Amino acid sequence: MDPTTELREFLVARRGRVRPEETGLPAFGTNRRVAGLRREEVALLAGISVEYYTRLERGRVGSVSEEVLDGVARALQLGEIETEHLHRLVRATGARPRRPASSTPRTPTLSATVRRMLDMLPAPAFVRNGRFDVVAANSLGRALYSPVFDAMRVPNTARFTFLVPAAEQFFVDLPAVQRSSVSYLHGEAGRDPFNKELQDLIGELSTRSERFRELWAVQDVGVHRAGTKHLRHPLVGEMELDYEAFELPASPGLRLNVYTAAPGTPAADALEVLGSWVADGVDQGGRSGAPSTR
Repeated sequence: MDPTTELREFLVARRGRVRPEETGLPAFGTNRRVAGLRREEVALLAGISVEYYTRLERGRVGSVSEEVLDGVARALQLGEIETEHLHRLVRATGARPRRPASSTPRTPTLSATVRRMLDMLPAPAFVRNGRFDVVAANSLGRALYSPVFDAMRVPNTARFTFLVPAAEQFFVDLPAVQRSSVSYLHGEAGRDPFNKELQDLIGELSTRSERFRELWAVQDVGVHRAGTKHLRHPLVGEMELDYEAFELPASPGLRLNVYTAAPGTPAADALEVLGSWVADGVDQGGRSGAPSTR
């Protein structure tokens, strides 16, 4: 996960997606060696020299103004999130690690206040870090994501999504969940390129999952702020749930995910049934005993 490599692969992937005719440029010749834009075409659209853009793509960044990067982003038709990612990769390429790479995992700090709030929420909720480790969950959150908690000692939804066969049953649209997970990890790699634990996770998934390798090469970048999850729960069946992800400013790097369903919908009924099982102290497998909240 070297920033120079990330920058090169990101730019190459993005210019490969843009065809000359989409930018107003004539597509000269019928034997183009690239599917998308050539380097010289990106440079022309960005208003910089070919040599300058080539150095940028090869990671020889030096001093680059924001105006130049914004010009490259426009040439490549990047969205807001992708443009921000480009800026971060360029900054990281010219940076030095803020700390030596360490084999000792950094322990996320979650305040007692957030833990109390988590337990008081009437909806399924959990807190995770940028590597998809679930660091805390309330009872409904554990019950909702019971296949993940049952599959691994340290719950991690990215590992579950790519490495655990049960993911195909739990996530109704597993390919979409996988794409979303990889795009988020790409964003995290740009935000924190020297994070040893993040590097280890990406390396593990790249080694063990061909699907992950394929998606990583696509270089999509995204964020998880809100959306819908279509789950197939082993106890209450299929549910389409809305979720919101909240940053925790006092705990940098941690996010609170809360799941809800519109009143009167089948998903709301399913959550009510799940809540009743939790209240009765029965886990998803029908065994008695209240689920742990940690």
